[in-house]
Amino acid sequence: QVQLVESGGGLVQAGGSLRLSCAASGRTFSRYIMGWFRQAPGKEREFVAGIRIGGSTRYADSVKGRFTISRDNVKNTMNLQMNSLKPEDTAVYYCAATTAPTIGWSINQYDYWGQGTQVTVSS
Repeated sequence: QVQLVESGGGLVQAGGSLRLSCAASGRTFSRYIMGWFRQAPGKEREFVAGIRIGGSTRYADSVKGRFTISRDNVKNTMNLQMNSLKPEDTAVYYCAATTAPTIGWSINQYDYWGQGTQVTVSS
């Protein structure tokens, strides 16, 4: 088992930045591929970014060039730096973990989830 807790959400104007963090406890953090997903009202949860144990990353096209995912395998944390935010980035953002060997797009691939943190981008 691994427990995930997100922080860092909030309200920001379009063009601004936010940094989300995910703190992991429980089993060895470095075993897991980590990911960020988001869910806007009335929409399905969607993949945002993922990071492998060694640091290789994958991004959704909608955030590529604006968001940066990172992890610290000593501190058991993962971050999502979000720049040039747009109103369409408004959603609840979730941290997720998987023991699968690849960074997947599907929520079904991820075994553990945090409770989510709200990000609201005003126009």
